[in-house]
Amino acid sequence: MTNKFPLTEEPSLRVDAARNRERILAAAEEVFLERGADASLDDIAKRAKVGIGTLYRRFPTREALLAATNDERLMALAEASRGRDDKLDPDASVRAFVKDLVAHASHYRGLAAALGTVLKSGTPGCHASGEEAQRLLLRAQKAGAIRRDVSVEDLVCMVTAISLSIEQGSATKSRIAHLIDLFLDGVGVR
Repeated sequence: MTNKFPLTEEPSLRVDAARNRERILAAAEEVFLERGADASLDDIAKRAKVGIGTLYRRFPTREALLAATNDERLMALAEASRGRDDKLDPDASVRAFVKDLVAHASHYRGLAAALGTVLKSGTPGCHASGEEAQRLLLRAQKAGAIRRDVSVEDLVCMVTAISLSIEQGSATKSRIAHLIDLFLDGVGVR
């Protein structure tokens, strides 16, 4: 079985500890997909066939577990964004990245509400997506496409708001691009 979650900030783990970590992440992915981001951590531990203490040793908070299960996807989003640099202007690059983040926030029901905390968790994927957001924002600001007082935190709030709107049914997925345009047009240079 190929390790679907190879990323870790921990020093090398004993073989059994690494196996437990991998089982926890695989179980968390399954349970979060089935029941949403607020699924019982006890259920995840049971599915992984580890004790709850083992789960908490590896992932002390729900957000740490959510971040770890999303690490590869966040790394892929950042990499895809960097790959668009020569195809899109700075404004379009920000819009595409924000659209990707909104789509990502709906991976699990309830992820949108925890997205801001998850992105601050310090995993490699969270670092990569945060650095990419910062790079894109600075590039758009230098090009005069986005106001200088807009921060990455502002973009995360926007992504969270749009994602929550989609998740709660007050907007449809077909309106994502429209909502992103409304927000980003609002932070454009005046």
